[in-house]
Amino acid sequence: MASRPQPIPPVEVAGRRCRVLIVDDSVVARLVIGHLLAEDGRFEIVGEATGADRALAYLAQGSCDIILLDIEMPGMCGLEALPLLREASDAAILVLSSHCSHGAEASIRAMTLGATDTLLKPATRNLSGDFARRLTGIMGRIAEARYPAGSAERSAVPFPNAPDSPARPVRCLAIGASTGGVHAMIEFLQALPPAIEMPILVTQHLPPAFIEPFANQMELATGRPFAPARDGQVIAPGQVLVAPGDAHMTVEQDGDVNRIRFRRYKAASGCMPSVDPMLDSVAGVYGSDCAGVILSGMGRDGAEGGRALADKGGDLLVQDQHSAVVWGMPGTVARQGIARFVADPARLARYVARRAGANGWG
Repeated sequence: MASRPQPIPPVEVAGRRCRVLIVDDSVVARLVIGHLLAEDGRFEIVGEATGADRALAYLAQGSCDIILLDIEMPGMCGLEALPLLREASDAAILVLSSHCSHGAEASIRAMTLGATDTLLKPATRNLSGDFARRLTGIMGRIAEARYPAGSAERSAVPFPNAPDSPARPVRCLAIGASTGGVHAMIEFLQALPPAIEMPILVTQHLPPAFIEPFANQMELATGRPFAPARDGQVIAPGQVLVAPGDAHMTVEQDGDVNRIRFRRYKAASGCMPSVDPMLDSVAGVYGSDCAGVILSGMGRDGAEGGRALADKGGDLLVQDQHSAVVWGMPGTVARQGIARFVADPARLARYVARRAGANGWG
């Protein structure tokens, strides 16, 4: 087994710093990234690894809060290593790679495998300036969302135990997610029996260029027919429709059918697309015959729409703190006391399956 990489002495600052492990075969990239993070002051470089095997060796003995992971490395590539790193640590994993260009399938693939986020790594000579600002910005947001007020511990929040799930229709299932939510969504949908065919609407915070590759990768990962939603299309059982990156996906009743409608107003959360308009409209059309699921993500998107759904009698289900990469969105809903059930994605899926027995599914 490879020896444990030696930590770089951190810059001393007041308060707790976010502990970072850099996994990159380029000595220059490690040096430059380590230097700019140390200069930032919020981060402590606890280790460097030239490849996935050395990163796993480090994690067998040490710990960190964020792993910066390259994709293209000798031996095991970053994508192959992602599931192993997730098993070895609960750290957030930020993939930095020249393969993660805007809309690149490598970015979506990384997130389906458990990466918290991805960022395009430019040529070595450009590892400063705009890249440095974007890197420290993303890392700062991840650290603040995972460890509020500089604490490494996640505070305990009481949440309901698994409730009785009386069989009643689920005519629509709406899922909202953001940072860290892609892998959670896969876990949820893989645990949902294939025979359950209610329409599923998905709002995942992604830019427009990512939507089609996201749908393609999710279809491969879950075996369900994912597709980018179309404005005005009729909602039918068996579909998984994904919100566009530049509009809110809402539902509108049109005679005997329900249709997708895109809206582009500014949502209270500031997100585009936003989970709130989706949940609010689903509640308005389907009433108590719907369920909403809030998975890992930063911020509070889904809190207002979730309350509307709960007020209409729909079941609001929330990913728990232990399994979520970032407990911002789900945590906000859980603290309001409006969730029917708070649990890991697989248990949430089993709850939906039990309830949907009224439809004759599963």
